[in-house]
Amino acid sequence: MHLLAAALYAGLAVHLWRTRWRGPVLVQPAGGLRLGERSLLLVALAAHALSLRIAIFDAESMRFGFAIALSVMLWLAIALYWIESFYARMEGLQVLGLPAAAVAALLPVLFPEAHELTNAGSMAFRLHFLTAMLAYSLFTLAALHALLMAAAEKSLHRGRIPPILASLPPLLTMEALLFRLIHVAFVLLTFTLASGVFFSESLFGKALSFNHKTVFAILSWLIFAALLAGRHLRGWRGRVALRWTLAGFVALLLAYVGSRFVLEVILGR
Repeated sequence: MHLLAAALYAGLAVHLWRTRWRGPVLVQPAGGLRLGERSLLLVALAAHALSLRIAIFDAESMRFGFAIALSVMLWLAIALYWIESFYARMEGLQVLGLPAAAVAALLPVLFPEAHELTNAGSMAFRLHFLTAMLAYSLFTLAALHALLMAAAEKSLHRGRIPPILASLPPLLTMEALLFRLIHVAFVLLTFTLASGVFFSESLFGKALSFNHKTVFAILSWLIFAALLAGRHLRGWRGRVALRWTLAGFVALLLAYVGSRFVLEVILGR
């Protein structure tokens, strides 16, 4: 299933590259995804979801690691993109999202080491886990969005927009969508941190410890809180907002994925 999902993502990326992202056809960019393309992406998401189900759940236990975390984050990000694409033109996100999803689908195969999660049968833990993954995925989508906005803004200042960015909506529309994503993701991240801090004993079977994961998660929350405060109080936008978005995402990525990568791959623990 991992290989099937990766092949479908990669095949759709190649197809869109050949038909939308290069050549004279981009002078008049096509609309959103066609029915066949949308259906193929849905099949890829279904195959990816099934592969993650097999990788994570084993009878009553749950396994997790940095490779699975990244794969879940990209799956949810592409799923959210698929839903959002019904309401807004977001073709540009395919440029970064589909190749990244193809790689992410293979990560659990390339790095199969994963640790078993404690208290996995607890409904409270599963709610905490789901909220955390949704927050991570929305911030992943926001980071991809911010990268495309930065590229588009740089192209506008140069007076030349490359064909690959021609189908993006106006920057103001993209900025409004970016902050919608960040607002929702921030609420979910706040819930995740609050539940982890106040209910650590029942969720994880031990008191909260201030390790690298906790420190980077709190740092990420502070960065996004400052970004939203700056947006509402001082009207932050453009490059300032994009830099804060990417900084917060990097801190969040280091909170779990970075620490698990070090433990599982570098230290072999």
